[in-house]
Amino acid sequence: MQKKADKLLEKIVKKDFNNELEIVLEQKEFSEDAKSILLNILYKIETAYKDIETVKPDIFSKEEYITKLIGTIKQQCSSIKLVRMDDKNSQIPENRTFFIDKNKKEIECYPIERKILYAIWKMGKKERIVKSNNFLIDIALSDFLNIGNAIDLVEPLRDFNGYSWTTLPTEIESIEHYLAYQNLRMLIGNKFLNNWIYHQETLIDYYSDLIENLKQQYTEKNADKIMQEINTIAILAEKKYNSSNIEKYEKDKNRLETELKNMQDKEKYTETITKEKLELAKKIRRLDKILNNKDLLHQEYVKRNELLPLEEKIFSMRVLSDIMVREREATYQKMQDLNYNLNPKNFVKHKKELEEQYQYLKLLDTEDIEKEIFNNLAKLQKTFLTCLLIQIDKATTKQEIVTLLYQMRYYLQLPITREKTIVETIPEKWLKPVIQKLLEKAEELKAIQKFSQDENITYIIWKYIFKVRAIKIEDLSIKITKDKQQYILQIFDENIFEEKISITEFQEKLDIKPNKRIKIFE
Repeated sequence: MQKKADKLLEKIVKKDFNNELEIVLEQKEFSEDAKSILLNILYKIETAYKDIETVKPDIFSKEEYITKLIGTIKQQCSSIKLVRMDDKNSQIPENRTFFIDKNKKEIECYPIERKILYAIWKMGKKERIVKSNNFLIDIALSDFLNIGNAIDLVEPLRDFNGYSWTTLPTEIESIEHYLAYQNLRMLIGNKFLNNWIYHQETLIDYYSDLIENLKQQYTEKNADKIMQEINTIAILAEKKYNSSNIEKYEKDKNRLETELKNMQDKEKYTETITKEKLELAKKIRRLDKILNNKDLLHQEYVKRNELLPLEEKIFSMRVLSDIMVREREATYQKMQDLNYNLNPKNFVKHKKELEEQYQYLKLLDTEDIEKEIFNNLAKLQKTFLTCLLIQIDKATTKQEIVTLLYQMRYYLQLPITREKTIVETIPEKWLKPVIQKLLEKAEELKAIQKFSQDENITYIIWKYIFKVRAIKIEDLSIKITKDKQQYILQIFDENIFEEKISITEFQEKLDIKPNKRIKIFE
């Protein structure tokens, strides 16, 4: 009822987004070509958005999406420069299509609409949004969420044109980020992920909230598997796309390896930590002494500036004082951490955390990165389908089950490689029980027609229905004919012929009346 009221209100008070964007662009020193392409992007999104809202459950409303887009252009983009591919002065790296500078709020991009939109969405995000006990996960998962979200938000322009829904995997910046992000979105919800990615509230621990929500909804065992698989994919993708950091990670791995080796001899480890604490205490005393003596602070100011390059010089003693206060706080916190780790109750926990960090860092030694990413994406799909069964079990209304039907169709069309979709690669033994459970529940709630008493026949028909990219499943109908010894399944979108499929799987006699058009939905 509320949804109908909202749509009615939207028709009465229809926002002029084109005018809103024009007002924002008037205040920007963009070229006329850049302004024109942004207005064209907006027009295409407005035209196509009703279709993606139908095809893909649980996304921003059109108003939310466009308001956020215009807001990002207004607040995060001081310059959008379009360049030719042969421009020798371009800052765009080789094999890339755009360059962004978040500090200066500048975008440089080839005149490709979806790439410009992708760059804009990347501009509106914080670099680090994850706070876990593992520094590598903090970096990799932050990048995973930011990239996955940006690709997700380009979808209304990339895959929909107001008439059809088409996915071209070659136009997707990263298949691994896209698929794993969609898995997570369908499990935890669009609202939670976007609140996390765009949040301003620093006191909320979204990483812990994510794990807790997954446990509550899908059991602790499934939650652990999901996070293990997504973290692994994120780290492997970090190596694939950000290889410049590998040398730093190698040093971290060696450091952890040494620390874990030392922890094998607890007495020696305690001795080493005690010495480190004494050094830290000595450093704190030195910082305190300098901070409380103006002459010593001036000497430190001169000493540090002599060693720093011009661009890194400390501007004043007040700035130096602030820097040293932060150094003292960091040193004190490190002492607190060491005290915590030495506590016998915490020693085992700390060792386990280090072992987990070390295992994740070892992933960066993977040689065949593409193969390993695919294997982990496949594992994630198995866990995702297990969780989807739980969603189906919890569905109690016709609307909930219709939403799950759309979600299943959308999911099966997602690419897992540049050449293959989920439905073309996923093992039948994983997929079949989930679809059959979904159809059984849909029939029980009278959401769909019961084609056959044989659940295997129903499954085969629906597997083909799920491959049809008509916008509305409710508009589909089927007809089965027989040509000699072969059954033919015809699928119609309203009165338009959509698909004709020879079905070799039907070995038994069909209990469906031939040559009769049957509506899919009740």
